Amino acid sequence: MRTVLPPLDLHAHIDVSVSEDDLRGLGAVIFAATRSLAEAAQALQRRDETIVWGVGSHPGLARSHSSFDEATFSSLIAGTAFVSEFGLDGRSKIDLDRQRRTLQGALKVLKETPRILSLHSSGATDDVVDEVQRCPAPGVVLHWWLGNPRTTARAVDLGCYFSVNAASARRTEVLKTIPLNRLFTETDHPFGDRTSAQRQLPGNVATLERVLARHHEISVEDLRRQMWRNLAELVHTTGCGALLSRRIRALLAAVPRP
Repeated sequence: MRTVLPPLDLHAHIDVSVSEDDLRGLGAVIFAATRSLAEAAQALQRRDETIVWGVGSHPGLARSHSSFDEATFSSLIAGTAFVSEFGLDGRSKIDLDRQRRTLQGALKVLKETPRILSLHSSGATDDVVDEVQRCPAPGVVLHWWLGNPRTTARAVDLGCYFSVNAASARRTEVLKTIPLNRLFTETDHPFGDRTSAQRQLPGNVATLERVLARHHEISVEDLRRQMWRNLAELVHTTGCGALLSRRIRALLAAVPRP
């Protein structure tokens, strides 16, 4: 009997106080980004079966940079397979060099201790790819990706994956540049699903799945299976499977081969 794979949301923001029952009721596997090391430390005390809590330092928040410390970051990622949200924000008032120092510190650690890494690149797609090229860490996923074809091709050559949400999926020129085997669904809740017709909840990628399936001329079921194949490959590349919950490891083991 084939295991039914749940929806996959590779980037969402969830309040760490939300109950485990409520999160389980979402019916999806969700990679939950945090915005500071302090928030990450709180989130990693949880043991949700279907939520992968990340370690993040959001590039658009001054306090995230002032509190970032490589030793603390290294200690925190020992307890999770996911790192997010790091990156660069070209629209932020924070000096880009200050942002680069934080990102470079994280990449330095992750080059030696790989994790699934979801990167923010709003207004700075070329700059983020430059940093990944300077310090290549396995497992990079460029979230809410809006890079042009040339920058996307560079990122593909560097081994990057890409996650898109309801907002970015409307940019068909972006979708055309991302290989299906490097693609993930995300909501970036509560930011990336604000204009979606679907109910705005973490893990609710149903409309997005239909859009992507139609674009790639495959069924929604095949699209979801491909998302899970991509995750399985990413977990293999980073070698962080042991840090995932038993439930998620079981789902990955059930992913059908192409």
